[in-house]
Amino acid sequence: MPDRLSPLDSSFLFMEELTTAMHVGGVMTFDPPEQGFDADGFVTLIGERLAAVPRYRQKVREVPARMGLPVWVDDPDFDLAYHVRRSALPAPGGPEQLRELVGRLQSRQLDRSRPLWEIYLVEGLADGRVAIVTKTHHAMVDGLSSIDIGAVLLDVTPEPRSSPPDTWAPAPEPSPLELLGTAVAEQLRRPRSVLDTVRTTVTDLRTAVQTGGAMLSAARVASRSAPVHPLNAAIGQHRRFGTSAGDLDDYKTIRKEHGGTVNDVVLAVVAGGLRRWLSDRGEPVLAASTVRAMVPVSVRAPGSDGELGNRVSAYFVDLPVGEPDAVTRLKSITAAMAVHKQSGQAIGASALMDLVGLTPPTLHSLGARLSSSLSARVFNVIVTNVPGPQFPLFAMGARMIDMFPVVPLAKGQAVSIGITSYNGGVFYGLNADRDAMDDVDLLAASIGESLAELVQTTSRETT
Repeated sequence: MPDRLSPLDSSFLFMEELTTAMHVGGVMTFDPPEQGFDADGFVTLIGERLAAVPRYRQKVREVPARMGLPVWVDDPDFDLAYHVRRSALPAPGGPEQLRELVGRLQSRQLDRSRPLWEIYLVEGLADGRVAIVTKTHHAMVDGLSSIDIGAVLLDVTPEPRSSPPDTWAPAPEPSPLELLGTAVAEQLRRPRSVLDTVRTTVTDLRTAVQTGGAMLSAARVASRSAPVHPLNAAIGQHRRFGTSAGDLDDYKTIRKEHGGTVNDVVLAVVAGGLRRWLSDRGEPVLAASTVRAMVPVSVRAPGSDGELGNRVSAYFVDLPVGEPDAVTRLKSITAAMAVHKQSGQAIGASALMDLVGLTPPTLHSLGARLSSSLSARVFNVIVTNVPGPQFPLFAMGARMIDMFPVVPLAKGQAVSIGITSYNGGVFYGLNADRDAMDDVDLLAASIGESLAELVQTTSRETT
């Protein structure tokens, strides 16, 4: 049987268009070891480690006539040199030059005829540093899965770990007729699958109630206030990239002083940054002004860390950008997130996605595209926060300094905000449309100022 994509993973393929590339990525910078960074050895190492992530030597095949969801097949012509590339920054090799390069690299879609990932090794940074830029299609892996490109790149010690023996040999690629025949056979079994799924869902009263709550919540969100214009605009193919960074201890201090979670503090920092950015733009910011954020959450079952594929849902949170007091903004967000968690909205939305899997793939494709095109009417900005390891990581002996995530843009979204924590730091990656948001660096600076504002409300001494 073919390894078929899940409905959610397939949706990331279906909603992709020229202006909405659906790959996630990361930007990491490294201090090289004393002997220098072995670029050729790095490329070789990636090739050796692909045995641990076989998905990275597979490509997507569509089923003729959309009679089934796409499948993963081995790529008999896999070419490592295509996927791992080298680049260099112009002088002086500073952060501005790196951000410009990242914007250009992230603008290009991945080639659907090949495995859906790329890695760029960037040299020429100031102080002899190197950077690694990654691109992986969202259909392959979500932000909280343990099966990620990081499993290939990074080590917990300066000495690279040994790689498992690589015995991979590509399986024969199925013909269009074979793909169609398998899909038709699955369709013939579909009525029984429908009955089993409906019976399980209906008998679980709690799930049914949560699902209904999710539907009502989504309807309420869609019916509320109109989007904020600067964050919702027609977008093109090209991107800019902005970054901001802070100390994780500052976030923990704020949480300890004012309550909530570290994620609540992150959202409050984003809210404060957006407030400053809107004001600096001359946009009207009234007391009741809000920015609606879509905040993805993981709904993976406990013990499923090694499971491939996406299991995500989302909360919709109105960030109180009109509130002038930083602590009041934080407490408002903490209260809103508590309501979301108590409602079970994320679990209900997951149940809905399981039911979506019963629809014909063509309708699912149209639904995914529709949700992308309507996203500007439902939310203003996506904010993802994925915790990372709190210890140093290495690539070929080079110590990783920072890691900034890259989150794709949906239609009508001028910027997406990805956050990750790593080794005592919190790192923001701002992926923005090049024309709709030419001041992404201003927003990045405003986020840093927002964090400083919250730190000043605590008893901790600030510099």
